[in-house]
Amino acid sequence: MRNVDFAPLYRSTVGFDRLFSMLDNIGSVENTQSYPPYNIERTGENAYRITMAVAGFDGSELSLESRENVLTVTGERQEPEGEATRFLHRGIAGRAFERRFQLAEHVEVKGATLKNGLLHIDLERIIPEAMKPRRIDIAVADNGNAKALEADVA
Repeated sequence: MRNVDFAPLYRSTVGFDRLFSMLDNIGSVENTQSYPPYNIERTGENAYRITMAVAGFDGSELSLESRENVLTVTGERQEPEGEATRFLHRGIAGRAFERRFQLAEHVEVKGATLKNGLLHIDLERIIPEAMKPRRIDIAVADNGNAKALEADVA
């Protein structure tokens, strides 16, 4: 249940649609999923890493897609064909999943590695040159060449 009405903000702002949509979706059922578990860590000033526990998944059973500031990680296990395995206890989840991450502006996926059942996704925020602070030189005016105007007083 949402207690905040964003309608007045929609009427008085321009360009914040994505932010308000994210705030609207905070409490939805989609965001309450807990499988697979993951960590998000900051590895540098403009570098991040998402680590997901995907035990039992092979690299060919996982896919990553980055589109319109949304990173989507999907996994779908292929059960081996042939004789059926009978488990006495099945504690390692092998169900299909889809996990979405909202990426900030100018955040790009640099690569992904799968090692020891952990999927590491490296991200980097690349700030465009137009948005970086720049130093502006101040020109000093030469006052030595200023001409004095004389007026005739009558």
